[in-house]
Amino acid sequence: MVELEQAVKLIKQTIKSKELASDEAKGLLDIITEYADSWLLLQKYDEDKLEKPKSKKAKFVLNYESTTNALAEIKTTLIKKKEASELFAKEKDKGLDRIIGSIYQTFGGEELYNNIADKAAHLLYFITKDHPFADGNKRSAAFLFILFLARNDYLFNKKGEKKFNDNALVALTLLIAESDPKQKDLMIKLIQNFIV
Repeated sequence: MVELEQAVKLIKQTIKSKELASDEAKGLLDIITEYADSWLLLQKYDEDKLEKPKSKKAKFVLNYESTTNALAEIKTTLIKKKEASELFAKEKDKGLDRIIGSIYQTFGGEELYNNIADKAAHLLYFITKDHPFADGNKRSAAFLFILFLARNDYLFNKKGEKKFNDNALVALTLLIAESDPKQKDLMIKLIQNFIV
């Protein structure tokens, strides 16, 4: 892995220094460097070496009332489009309230999930896996995940692009849904690495 990281670093430096002779060569190197972080992430995943990335503190605090209001709005929109029924985001046994409480839990006066990536990853994971709604758990999880990132100004990268596209969000949510609960820590680290 160290060799791949060094090769990617060298390629990036070469592109920046404009030592390339042709547009084709530069185009190829652009593609390699564009996806290099993905390859490194996949390698770390395969080798069970994913680490918890650093992230900023959350400015926006998700609360039960604002969350249920946001879900009610999207539910109305989806019902009008005939893409959901009245069961969509219908909460069971205050499950959503417990999930929100869990991402803000503290121990010894310190938040257990103390940054945006921690909170967002756990929010997506818990809603997807714990099924707090009668219907639409994965869609609700993805919606609240995006809402949380957007409200914390953390949805876009430095270039102004979404950190992950719609297909990546769907794939990640389905991966969580199908994962073994024993893989929770791995799934959380994977989500965090996508966010950062």
